[in-house]
Amino acid sequence: MTITGAVAGPTASGKSALALALAERVGGEIVSVDSMQLYRGLDLGCAKPTAAEQQRVPHHLLDVYDLSEKGDIYRFLTLADAARLDIERRGRIPILCGGTGFYLKALLRGLDELPGDETLRRQLETEYARPEDLPRLRARLAELDPGGLARAGNCRRRLLRLLEVRLLTGHSLLTLQQGPRALRFPVRVWLLDWPPEQLRRRIAERTRRMLAAGWIEEARTAIAAGLLTTPTAHQALGYRLIGDFLAGKFSRPELEERIITATAQFARRQRTWFRHQHPEAVVLPMAELNFRTVVRELADQLLRDQDSAGA
Repeated sequence: MTITGAVAGPTASGKSALALALAERVGGEIVSVDSMQLYRGLDLGCAKPTAAEQQRVPHHLLDVYDLSEKGDIYRFLTLADAARLDIERRGRIPILCGGTGFYLKALLRGLDELPGDETLRRQLETEYARPEDLPRLRARLAELDPGGLARAGNCRRRLLRLLEVRLLTGHSLLTLQQGPRALRFPVRVWLLDWPPEQLRRRIAERTRRMLAAGWIEEARTAIAAGLLTTPTAHQALGYRLIGDFLAGKFSRPELEERIITATAQFARRQRTWFRHQHPEAVVLPMAELNFRTVVRELADQLLRDQDSAGA
């Protein structure tokens, strides 16, 4: 039996670096749990592992979709399970890594069996298809399911699912969801946590590096290819703001600050999700820890787990 490792946390918390070092130390391969890294062409903006990093350790679930394809949790689960099992069959250790909390929870614990209706879903997706429809969608949920609205943030997919369940059942999705399910496979989950002010500084530093490395040109190309009208990939953080900058709506310094603020807000929602939705995770207070020591200790723990499982 193989024990999987999982490195989770908000954006800019250092997940990729830790997962890479951990995988090198234990003979592992990384499975991305990031809904936007699945898309080709969104490299800098989605902090995708570089070609050099992918040469150091095999990565899975990167560059799977074209921008025009619609991603969903069901396809992700199929791909992630296949990658994890293939890694195990080859005698390697899967290391899950990513900040898309809903995807990670579904992979670890499965999806709740909740009601759905394809016809209603298509109607709602059509009614609220444009980005400018988002305030109207939120206003409707504010009347029907304010508790769900508070938890969903601005994620259009989650908002539509909340509305679908409410219209079908008359109840909030939150009241219908079951408690935590058993883990689907043996796994050690580590949650990287930073004080908010330090995480914002890390976000600011990373944003500046990404912009200096060519993110604006990458975004220009993706937008020209139709990114902002795609069914799913348009949600990638920062690209719409760069589109507004390219249209002359604000200055380069203001673009940088807007991206930093939007990313910090997103990270805050991620931290809330992980605290409430992943009781299995061991929290790593990164500001208090030495990176090399953490890698060594986590690797030793994961290797001991493999020995115990094989005994």
